Amino acid sequence: MVARRLAVSHNDSTFDVDYDTDDGFEVLKYQLFSLTSVPPDQQKILGRDGQIVSDESDLASISDKLRLVSIDGVEEEIVAEEKEKLENLAMSDEELARLIQAEEEALMMQHFVSRESKEQVEQRIQPYVNQVQMYEDPHRHEMARKTVPVDKLEEKALISLGREGNYKPTKVEQDNAFLLQLLFWFKQSFRWVNSPPCDSCGNDTRSQGMGIANSSETLYGASRVELYRCNSCSNITRFPRYNDPLKLLETRTGRCGEWANCFTLYCRAFGYDSRLILDFTDHVWTECFSPSLGRWMHLDPCEGIYDNPLLYEKGWKKSLNYVFAIAKDGVHDVTKRYTRKWTEVLSRRNIISEPSLAAVLSDITRELRKTLSAEVISALEERDRIEMNIIEQELHRKDDTSVSFPGRLSGDKEWRIARSEFVSDEKNSLSSSSCPVRKCIDDHVTNIYSAFSPVLSKLIEYSPSKKAAAEILEIFRKILVDLKNSPFRTRRTSVKSVSSSSGDIFSKMLAFFDQLLDALSLKSELGVNGSIDICLASDPVKTSVALPVVFHALDDVIYNIGQCARLDSRSLSWPLLKLNRLCSGLVLASGEELPFGIAACAFDGTRMSKWEEPNGAAGCWIIYQVADNRMVELVAYEFMSANDAPERDPKDWVLEGSENGGTSWHLLDKRTSQMFDKRFQRKAFTVSSPGYLSNAFRFRFLAVRDKNATSRFQIGSIDLFAGSS
Repeated sequence: MVARRLAVSHNDSTFDVDYDTDDGFEVLKYQLFSLTSVPPDQQKILGRDGQIVSDESDLASISDKLRLVSIDGVEEEIVAEEKEKLENLAMSDEELARLIQAEEEALMMQHFVSRESKEQVEQRIQPYVNQVQMYEDPHRHEMARKTVPVDKLEEKALISLGREGNYKPTKVEQDNAFLLQLLFWFKQSFRWVNSPPCDSCGNDTRSQGMGIANSSETLYGASRVELYRCNSCSNITRFPRYNDPLKLLETRTGRCGEWANCFTLYCRAFGYDSRLILDFTDHVWTECFSPSLGRWMHLDPCEGIYDNPLLYEKGWKKSLNYVFAIAKDGVHDVTKRYTRKWTEVLSRRNIISEPSLAAVLSDITRELRKTLSAEVISALEERDRIEMNIIEQELHRKDDTSVSFPGRLSGDKEWRIARSEFVSDEKNSLSSSSCPVRKCIDDHVTNIYSAFSPVLSKLIEYSPSKKAAAEILEIFRKILVDLKNSPFRTRRTSVKSVSSSSGDIFSKMLAFFDQLLDALSLKSELGVNGSIDICLASDPVKTSVALPVVFHALDDVIYNIGQCARLDSRSLSWPLLKLNRLCSGLVLASGEELPFGIAACAFDGTRMSKWEEPNGAAGCWIIYQVADNRMVELVAYEFMSANDAPERDPKDWVLEGSENGGTSWHLLDKRTSQMFDKRFQRKAFTVSSPGYLSNAFRFRFLAVRDKNATSRFQIGSIDLFAGSS
């Protein structure tokens, strides 16, 4: 994999495009389509010197700056864009000059208003300098690791990579994926405290001010103790604000200080180069150095959000002033990473002048590094220099207006409102109105659906009733549950005999489950005691990715068997039999939720995910390009409602096909006033105008169930079925 960031200019805009060379040139064209609305077959891509870029080899030989023009009127556009390019460059220089002038003026003003309170800065920072030294204690590392379900997080990390098609990740990729799973696990396992429950009766409490820490509390660094009176029994509950992360491993409660403190220890315990981030406007979080990104990465354990440093300024609407990164080997001013309004921030930095602040931080860093070797210090200084260059470059980048940040999610709603960090109940996650083209890694879903065909054929032949057929499938499910509950790298279970007529039929049918086992990367073999064992056949991660799909597919098959008037050969048709499901295509959408509600989630075959469009209630769309641009006839499709919020369900939509990759569209199906009665409900639809060969399909969702109750659209899954070739 080779990742490149391309700067593509079109009309009066410049777009940053992250391009993976493994995806191919066609994916790049669809990425540009999503940003510019110029269809792939109407694109003309030019290098800096006017060279036409028509394939991967052309792209490999040019710089990272491109121009996109539409084929229609291309010569006029080229001339206009050349002129526009020069004007834009001049404007950019002028804009940069204005920024520099504004910064100089802010620095001059700061010189007059700053109080040169060196002691105040040192007093705020020094306790955290002492605190981060605790993260280097081997005993604390060991105690932290003991509380983490490492195997489960490793499996989830590998699954997340597998769902991107990466079944052979590098060590760096695995470490990065594990870090994110550690963040998500911590978010679920640590508890936010607004006011603690009564430690006598468990009911709500109200603040009664501060108390004096006792010896058992000060032992773990609790210099402050909050007191709360029970609303029911009047008992006083103490809430010590512990600073020792060892104690926090036990209590697993607190506010942002405790959360960031404990999470940073976890990061260090698993070997990540980590530092605590102190925001003088009252917040704390973590940064870890990411070898895969070549830079420090923002991680907020309270919010479960990563690598989005503008969250606080753009989402929480914070007026930042000082943000410091505090590590075992240095303290750095990283405020510029967290702002795009530097001159405004400068006007609020009035505690100490910039030169004096730099000297204070340099002195602290020098003291922390005094026992290190010259070689290590040199390496750290080089990394510091690179970081400052990256921060300066990012500071002057134009905002990505397609990304929308949420307000603060952690803490009581009234508390967040009082701090002006609450936005709305609807706006509660990261979202993007400009999606990249995503590859659907879902061939295992299609294989699983197809593998039910021999099973269902034999069920009809062997089972006397719908009830018996369902019982046989439940026996198979129990075997899979045993497998799922075993260690993922060594999954194995024995087929236990079941004393019933259904158990006897299952034993006779076991060989007809082989195709389904193969789709799960499993196999059956003779065990040591003559038993039949089900075990791994290949990569264990492929089994981990596929198991949720087969569980949900089994539920669907059992439900559809129950819906049949009678179970016979006439039942072997859609939707009980799901053959010719399209897979491995490219998908593009009008918007998506990050990182768990992306467009490709609609095609992953599980209930655990969904595609969510943050502004989709007013109308949205999703395009599916068939793999390898094959021409297929779409005959049916299936939707599944998502896990929650029925008001976001699709109600009215249009399905269209295209024979030219999206340049023009042909109506295939139209539905109105559709309602899902429950969550995870599947609804099957036959295309009303079949017979049209297409290499791309588009759903235009025109209305949700209740547009007055939500701004969002969501759908659990989309499955497309082609006719027999």
